[in-house]
Amino acid sequence: MCFILILVFFLLQLALGHGVRRLHVSAALFVKAKVAMSRYEPTTCVNYQKLRSNLDIVRKRLDRPLTLSEKIVYGHLDDPSGQEIVRGRTYLRLRPDRVAMQDATAQMAMLQFISSGLPRVAVPSTIHCDHLIEAQVGGTQDLQRAKEVNQEVYNFLATSAAKYGVGFWKPGSGIIHQIILENYAYPGVMVIGTDSHTPNGGGLGGICIGVGGADAVDVMAGIPWELKCPNVIGVKLTGSLSGWTSPKDVILKVAGILTVKGGTGAIVEYHGPGVDSISCTGMGTICNMGAEIGATTSVFPYNHRMKTYLEKTGRGEIATLSEENKDILVPDPGCHYDQLIEINLSELKPHINGPFTPDLAHPVAEIGAVAEKSGWPLEVKVGLIGSCTNSSYEDMGRAASLAKQALDHGLKCKAQFTVTPGSEQIRATIERDGYAKILRDVGGVVLANACGPCIGQWDRRDVKKGEKNTIVTSFNRNFTARNDANPATHAFVTSPEIVTALAIAGTLKFNPETDYLTAPNGEKFKLVPPTGDELPTRDFDPGQDTYQQPPPDSSSVHVDVNPQSNRLQLLEPFEKWDGRDLEDMQVLIKVKGKCTTDHISAAGPWLKFRGHLDNISNNLLIGAVNIENDAVNKVRNQLTGEYGGVPDIARYYKKNGIQWVVVGDENYGEGSSREHAALEPRHLGGRVIIVKSFARIHGRVDSCVCFCMYLECHMVALEQGLLPLTFADPHDYDKIRPDDKISIIGLKKFAPGKPLKAVLKHSDGSQDTIQLNHTFNETQIEWFQAGSALNRMKELQ
Repeated sequence: MCFILILVFFLLQLALGHGVRRLHVSAALFVKAKVAMSRYEPTTCVNYQKLRSNLDIVRKRLDRPLTLSEKIVYGHLDDPSGQEIVRGRTYLRLRPDRVAMQDATAQMAMLQFISSGLPRVAVPSTIHCDHLIEAQVGGTQDLQRAKEVNQEVYNFLATSAAKYGVGFWKPGSGIIHQIILENYAYPGVMVIGTDSHTPNGGGLGGICIGVGGADAVDVMAGIPWELKCPNVIGVKLTGSLSGWTSPKDVILKVAGILTVKGGTGAIVEYHGPGVDSISCTGMGTICNMGAEIGATTSVFPYNHRMKTYLEKTGRGEIATLSEENKDILVPDPGCHYDQLIEINLSELKPHINGPFTPDLAHPVAEIGAVAEKSGWPLEVKVGLIGSCTNSSYEDMGRAASLAKQALDHGLKCKAQFTVTPGSEQIRATIERDGYAKILRDVGGVVLANACGPCIGQWDRRDVKKGEKNTIVTSFNRNFTARNDANPATHAFVTSPEIVTALAIAGTLKFNPETDYLTAPNGEKFKLVPPTGDELPTRDFDPGQDTYQQPPPDSSSVHVDVNPQSNRLQLLEPFEKWDGRDLEDMQVLIKVKGKCTTDHISAAGPWLKFRGHLDNISNNLLIGAVNIENDAVNKVRNQLTGEYGGVPDIARYYKKNGIQWVVVGDENYGEGSSREHAALEPRHLGGRVIIVKSFARIHGRVDSCVCFCMYLECHMVALEQGLLPLTFADPHDYDKIRPDDKISIIGLKKFAPGKPLKAVLKHSDGSQDTIQLNHTFNETQIEWFQAGSALNRMKELQ
């Protein structure tokens, strides 16, 4: 703490006297004491000394060069002397520097924190209101409507934040990741955020990891946070970006190489001489979309681009301190990567990925032909730029440079065109500097500073549900129905520049590098490659003040949760495990193929129920495909023989005392850090999730904390634990039939590294026994037995 260091300064001065040398030593300490982590937390310092001290211990133990990822992660170890460190195997106990929560996930996180009984958060924490604002008409109107519709939730978040010492960013302030980059991220910081795109902060040299609300609660409660020791994938960049190629093309290319699960269990670490050709916000873009390859997070080494960005965003002291500690903010020469990818930026071409998955990569020059051959709609109905991935000043400037060329030739966008500023600071600055006007003049609608269509908060009315159509976005994710709830929408992700060009041309067949546009007067012209300032020449315009500082004394603050509310619901602690095996569970659904968190717990209109577990449970697995009939949200009730929706059948089983299990395929739970994807089955009577493999955040098979394990290990819910298990032999997936009864045996001897057995009782009287793996360690088993980590914490108090 800064005030502690300042106190130490004065005590040292009194003890040592005022000699020149002694004064110099304590003065240096005083100078360092003044470097706060952010302007909003003046008494909490950037602590490179602790990072360096931990690294000194780890270096002596490992005796080898370290990657940047290792330096930051191991520098935050709770016990650097005793912690076992083996990449890809051991679990690390870490002490993150701060917690960030978006408003949808913050509801459940704060409800859990309230249930912990603790008076105040243990680390700097913030809440950001960005997920509950639906795009309808335009920024001002949509924001006002959101404030009215979500008043109860915003009031709960504001008062609970004030009560427990959490900073609160009001609706309209911007998207969580842009706010973090502008105010809180810095080289070497470790941030956990309740959103899967938290890795955006890696663009400023931090290890920023997306987690569920339960992990946030652990850290806010002062409990060491567990992370499976990540492997490190190195991406060496050479050459330099130019022309139509943008930072977005780097991650689009990497996604095509690694696929949606190629980064699982690893941190992606960019390095090499090409890094210096990328802006700080461009590096943020690349790290942000690293979530789509399943990576734990992504990070760039400290360089002059970060220094400039820190200075431009009012953090010059942190920039100076980072320069002084640069040796711990870059990888060691000769460090080892578990996998190495090399990309020559000078040869990289503009890319566009999709549809329906972010790893289906195509050069822009080829997408028209591929779309024509595949039967994808060629007409671009809507172009959407912005989102947390691509809404920087540079992004908006480069898009505006293309819009200006079209306007100069008398053209406007053929497609609808929307613009989402990343923050109030970006909105105010692009308004001041004329970018917003240019984008409006070409046909754009400037939306609120919020997530909007990127997460499905879009009241789209230009096409009917089920109508095939194409949209192009600068977003990060394009799963089926994600943006507009229409499963027939073919969504492609690309850079803001390419989105703008395609929106002007109105077709996927347009290649801006080679093709001509036709002006109203018949003149043909080519778009000149986009240009834009990395940062504004003048300082950023901060816009409206949207931050609420928590009061020093919150004893008079009252947090209300109306028992009759349909938006908020207080949680009850889990019951302890009863010590028995789980026997004769019914299969609720055997999922066929891809099952993302959007399939398990859809966003969009369901976001309003994120703070009410019972109500949001009505979307449980409604997007998953049932292998029995290839239908969505249609499963057989094994007690009555009738078909019904997944949540309805789950509730029926629960009411009749029938425990149930979900069976899944590969990469189950791919997508957002949505703990509700595990809370809901728990609430509706589910006990086990058995899959071939879990995606990064959903399963502890890889890096973060398993979403399913949130239930057994962390969450405060209503019943007993939910077990996330994987087939020891993936072919055993085929042995399970939709009408099976499944028993999990061996729980009395539940131990780390020891598989469990499942007995499959088939309706024809036969049965199979299969082996299931888990990744619980001893501490997590204690959490399971207690009902939750918070329950266990209370037991130890």
